Amino acid sequence: MELYRSHVLVCGGTGCTSSGSISIEDALKTELAKHKLEKEVKMVRTGCFGLCEAGPIVIVYPEGAFYSQVKAEDISRITEEHLLKGRIVTDLLFKEAVVEDQVRSINEIDFYRKQKRVALRNCGVIDPEDITEYIAFDGYKALGKVLTEMTKEELIETIKKSGLRGRGGGGFPTGLKWEFTYKATGTQKYVVCNADEGDPGAFMDRSVLEGDPHALIEAMAIAGYAVGANQGYVYVRAEYPIAVHRLQIAIDQARENELLGKNIFDTGFDFDLEIRLGAGAFVCGEETALLNSIEGKRGMPRPRPPFPAIKGLWEKPTLLSNVETYANIPQIILNGAEWFAGIGTEKSKGTKVFALGGKINNTGLLEIPMGTTLREVIFEIGGGIPDGKAFKAVQTGGPSGGCIATEHLDTPIDYDNLISLGSMMGSGGMIVMDEDNCMVDIARFFLDFTVDESCGKCPPCRIGTKRMLELLDKITEGNGEDGDIEKLEKLAVNIKASSLCGLGQTAPNPVLSTIKYFRHEYEAHVYDKKCPSGVCQNLLNYVITNDCKGCTLCKKVCPVNAISGEVKKLHTISDACIKCGACVDKCPFKAIIKQ
Repeated sequence: MELYRSHVLVCGGTGCTSSGSISIEDALKTELAKHKLEKEVKMVRTGCFGLCEAGPIVIVYPEGAFYSQVKAEDISRITEEHLLKGRIVTDLLFKEAVVEDQVRSINEIDFYRKQKRVALRNCGVIDPEDITEYIAFDGYKALGKVLTEMTKEELIETIKKSGLRGRGGGGFPTGLKWEFTYKATGTQKYVVCNADEGDPGAFMDRSVLEGDPHALIEAMAIAGYAVGANQGYVYVRAEYPIAVHRLQIAIDQARENELLGKNIFDTGFDFDLEIRLGAGAFVCGEETALLNSIEGKRGMPRPRPPFPAIKGLWEKPTLLSNVETYANIPQIILNGAEWFAGIGTEKSKGTKVFALGGKINNTGLLEIPMGTTLREVIFEIGGGIPDGKAFKAVQTGGPSGGCIATEHLDTPIDYDNLISLGSMMGSGGMIVMDEDNCMVDIARFFLDFTVDESCGKCPPCRIGTKRMLELLDKITEGNGEDGDIEKLEKLAVNIKASSLCGLGQTAPNPVLSTIKYFRHEYEAHVYDKKCPSGVCQNLLNYVITNDCKGCTLCKKVCPVNAISGEVKKLHTISDACIKCGACVDKCPFKAIIKQ
């Protein structure tokens, strides 16, 4: 066993990889070799640390020095000063990681302080491509426990007592789903993981697969034992190449170590896993459409009942959950149902992972106890709104969720509270909007996405959402009429009540919630022919103020010659203006405003 005096953890998640973390790894290898430190310092490529805003991230232990936005050219300084001389390079640390010349640990930073990591416990901690590191952190211990010490009934009862609910959006009690599949008749059963994460801005499941793939493998094997299945499938979108690569490595390692396959732990239990790639259809996040896709059919929902627990993959009883749901299972087994149930609220136990994005200072991935308020997430963990702008709304649940206004910022986050506000938990996307966002345009954007992703099987979704989008286009283009808002509401209610699957049933949520909390913006578009946020181009007028110095830059960039004026004299904009905004961007005196 090799012992090292220092470990250098380099984020290898998709976000940091896209920002150049591979070049950082290469530079670090070169520097360690140059200074003959390979036997003293170990480099570990981890999964996502969570604080994507600060990436690429490098953390050096045992000091816990949190280096942020690291560049390849910084590595020589970190190596020579920190790794060789023991002097932390403070000017490269994350801004909150040093206070009054004292280096703070990662858990003392505001972004992490209120988090509780269960599903993400190993992300940013271990090398996801090394099974021995997962085992060192109690990996596969839970699988060994259930196979040697627990009956199927005891295992299912443990999951039921934990209060774990599905983290993929529906929030159905996980233990009950396991029980239904266990009691279903049939000798062949399946366990399936839904890793088809299609919400814009969502990357929770991807990060678990990239940072801790063995947790999913262990959990699915445990679930297979519970329900009587010997085969599992992970359905993951092909747009996640790093996640797919690491998951396949983990599956191969688990087989090599006899943790998948025949006679696991010499108990007579057989279980194996395969990966199935999706082609990026949002509707395949719906469980029955996903099952059709695995079978090689077009990804379209099936009528329910029967539910997959009774008649699922190839018409056999099938247990289906998402990555985050499974990632909680080993910890529930090891720590007990009471431990997990002691986290969160009465009806929403445990933690929830969110992908925080939009108009927020600390974009990234976070895991919080259920019951944490929206205000804590946005203004404490998220660091507030950039540039001193005012908060306007937060959308939870992706395109299927709703927008929640300022007056509900102190609402504790759980399944029931979010639904009561006209939104939903969903898989965990959380998009923050500020004063510059037009809520009518936001609703139109998300509805445009769901219209494009509709499979077209049922008329309410295929036709109804298209009619809603046409109305929103009409309103944002300045052609709204009296009664259009009411038509939108009526259509939305009917589509929610009559669509076949969750995509259609939730597609109207962004529209209904923005009408509920921001009706005045809709009315301004329809009756005043104005966009209060200055976003909808057809409802804008560009005016040059007396601050104009006559520099002529706006005139030069105007693509339609709509600006006239002489040098050092006030310019004007004619009706030929196409409202492209090029003049606003170019004016050095901020003399062109939207009205």
